[in-house]
Amino acid sequence: MQTTDSGPHEVPPAPKRAAVVYNPIKTDVAKLRASVTSAAEAAGWAESLWYETSIEDPGQRATRRALRHDVDLVLAAGGDGTVRAVAEALRGGEVALGVLPVGTGNLLARNLQLPLSSLDDAIEIAFTGDSRAIDLGVASVTFADDSIEDHVFLVMAGLGLDAQMIAATRPDLKKQVGWLAYVDAGMRAIPKAEPFRIRYNLGTRSEHAATVSTILIANCGLLPGNIQFLPDAIIDDGILDIAVLQPKGVVGWLKIWRRVTWQNGVLRRSAVGRRIIELTEADDERTMTTLVGSDIRIVADKPQEFELDGDEFGLVRSVFLRADRRALLVRVPAGPPAVTG
Repeated sequence: MQTTDSGPHEVPPAPKRAAVVYNPIKTDVAKLRASVTSAAEAAGWAESLWYETSIEDPGQRATRRALRHDVDLVLAAGGDGTVRAVAEALRGGEVALGVLPVGTGNLLARNLQLPLSSLDDAIEIAFTGDSRAIDLGVASVTFADDSIEDHVFLVMAGLGLDAQMIAATRPDLKKQVGWLAYVDAGMRAIPKAEPFRIRYNLGTRSEHAATVSTILIANCGLLPGNIQFLPDAIIDDGILDIAVLQPKGVVGWLKIWRRVTWQNGVLRRSAVGRRIIELTEADDERTMTTLVGSDIRIVADKPQEFELDGDEFGLVRSVFLRADRRALLVRVPAGPPAVTG
């Protein structure tokens, strides 16, 4: 008797399987297990695999172990450091990242407008949502000892004062008040900060020199507190958006604060507001210059603190940063994209 492809001898496909890479310090593991198990069963997926991060392995090795088991999805449960580490291991592959925001900043989740207050909703999106290709920032870092490492970032890299603030953030205060601990760190870091000289070039363009307090390189532009730091940054355009901050004294910092909160967050929403921005743009450019490019090389006159997505990386001599266009799949709510920036 002949059979067709849909006949009695057809072998049903194996159910999909997810892996969970989680930070045990940031996560209520029992609650996480229960919610993931429920969502996987509802979606018809097999039992999930579980991998715990550690100081020695913030998530890259755990994710690679999961990939060797042919998983279809990797859920990252932890802070921005865990999400960044998992994304680094998934870069350029066909397995999607499910973001479970249980950290302090939850930067990628904010920029993708994923739910921040409901772990169950975030897990449901991971199992039932769509996969969206987004850019990854790639940083080739030359440290003060001349060693070189490559790392990815999802939201923002910072050289100078921004990284000094990250390094100065008190872990105990961060645990108590969340991202507001960075404000405390900034109040302590800004008075001690000294401008430094950099040389930089965008792509194949000629080299420029500047004296800066910090330089920020963004893959997307939304920060905690719904601060639209670089509102034109788009997460899947293959372009990095760069802010060169050159404030002079307290007045300079106040101008930057006005720009990122009032102008970017309020005035841009109306035609009248955008006209006001145009009239004040020349003055603001002296304190905060914005640039765009697919890559940028920065060399500091002396080693400076460096950070990626809120992770401090210590003192570096130079960095080469580029956009790896649509190199990561992430799970987002099903349907048309809710946000492109």
